[in-house]
Amino acid sequence: MKEIVKSGRTADEAIEAALLDLGVDRDKVLIEVIEEGNKGLFGILGGKEAKVRVSLKELSPEECAKDFLGNILDAMNVSGVIDVGSDENGININVSGDDMGVLIGRRGETLNALQYLTGLVVNKKTEDYVRVNLDTENYRKKREETLINLANKLAERAIRYRKNVMLEPMNPYERRIIHASLQNNSQVTTYSTGEDTDRRVVISYKGGRR
Repeated sequence: MKEIVKSGRTADEAIEAALLDLGVDRDKVLIEVIEEGNKGLFGILGGKEAKVRVSLKELSPEECAKDFLGNILDAMNVSGVIDVGSDENGININVSGDDMGVLIGRRGETLNALQYLTGLVVNKKTEDYVRVNLDTENYRKKREETLINLANKLAERAIRYRKNVMLEPMNPYERRIIHASLQNNSQVTTYSTGEDTDRRVVISYKGGRR
């Protein structure tokens, strides 16, 4: 753990100096008073400064995620309540509050970026990979339903005109939803094409009974 030793006229003064150097609040650290210090004779002569050792607490993955997102929201000037839990699927985070649209961004781009960055921060301090799932206003579920409806609609178009239909570029999570929603359709097949941010799903007509 990162730690710092500081001296001051009093233990409290030394602690405040250490917190300032570390850039954290008091609840984020462990404090050890090495020397209490004293004022000396008449409060002037022979005085000894107090000395403390202040160490950053080792945060759990959930605490690390909440702490990181809290700092991000503050930097974005967004007020929100961060609820964090975990299960077999990883760490599940939900942010609630006013004006969550700025947190979602265009087609979820900001939300996806925040989820990615939070995952990087969490996994930097863990031995085993921990999946991070970030959501607000039930956006993920709504987006999944929208993509499933879109996939079925475009599959019908591919079948009707018997030609390929190419979707807009999507992230891996959204492409998986398209693939999964059409995997049991006997008349079309799906595949991805393109590179990096331009990678997109193609719905291809393959025949079969209508």
